[in-house]
Amino acid sequence: MNWKLIFGLSLFGLAMGLATIFWVPSNVEPLFWLVIFVICALLTAWQLSSRHFIHGLLVGIVNSVWVTAAHIAWFDRYMANHPREAAMAQSMPLSNSPRLMMALVGPMIGIISGVILGVFCLVAARFVKPRPRS
Repeated sequence: MNWKLIFGLSLFGLAMGLATIFWVPSNVEPLFWLVIFVICALLTAWQLSSRHFIHGLLVGIVNSVWVTAAHIAWFDRYMANHPREAAMAQSMPLSNSPRLMMALVGPMIGIISGVILGVFCLVAARFVKPRPRS
């Protein structure tokens, strides 16, 4: 495992976690994630000669840790800027503890997005040759 690569690419998750709190509305957030996934997949393919899927999966999981932590830490600000998500949180189980709900749902989203990113990494590896090692 290239933990340096996984951690480095997961910093996109930290950036997006903060950006979605303060600037990025939920209607354009998927476009940002698509660009991030493409960049991560290309960098993973360029840096590694194998195990692309597992690296993508782990980046997705670590991303979810960053995003979930940011959204919980700045919960009131996040909810104020995302009324649709706030309304959805009221209709979910544990509606009296939305931070706990975020903490429980975040890792599941991380696994799902990690699988998607892993597939992106596999596809990118078919087209991008890894850089030569010195």
